[in-house]
Amino acid sequence: MIKNDIWITEKAQKGMISPFESTQIRHIENLPVISYGLSSFGYDIRLSPVDFRIFRHIPGTVVDPKNFNPENLESTKLHKDTNGSYFILPAHSYGLGVSLEKLEIPDNITVICLGKSTYARCGIIANVTPAEAAWRGYLTLELSNASSADCRIYANEGIVQLLFLEGANCAVSYQARQGKYQDQPEIVTLARV
Repeated sequence: MIKNDIWITEKAQKGMISPFESTQIRHIENLPVISYGLSSFGYDIRLSPVDFRIFRHIPGTVVDPKNFNPENLESTKLHKDTNGSYFILPAHSYGLGVSLEKLEIPDNITVICLGKSTYARCGIIANVTPAEAAWRGYLTLELSNASSADCRIYANEGIVQLLFLEGANCAVSYQARQGKYQDQPEIVTLARV
């Protein structure tokens, strides 16, 4: 069953989402923002301003998830203007960011991350990724720019929506099996095997 705002609030007050916004935030100091916070059946997390990296083409190299070369990614500058702080995701490129919120997922919950429609309408695709039962840390977020134009990706504003799905307790949680992405810090975590 998908969990509602009442359940999300109760669990957030016990540390499931930190920091937690109990309403949808759409404006800060009268300026519009890409919404974040609690919704009816989900929670929109924000992109951290701490780390955003873009894949770059290195002639003669292949990205290998079993032997990931960190030099295939380059850090991106955080820009600021009257609209807010943002990174630029170039046309037809792929970037990795990290959530501003830290998560601690309960043992009987799996979380699905879905892209926000505001970004989808600009050609930004957020890969659907799970946060499994008993996972904790800062999510590394995977974003594709499918458009032929560069796109601003705003820090400290909504980036993906989390949907919380409840099931019976599993025999072995992500924490119990010592999953390789457990306790991710607030920086981009590279592919691991």
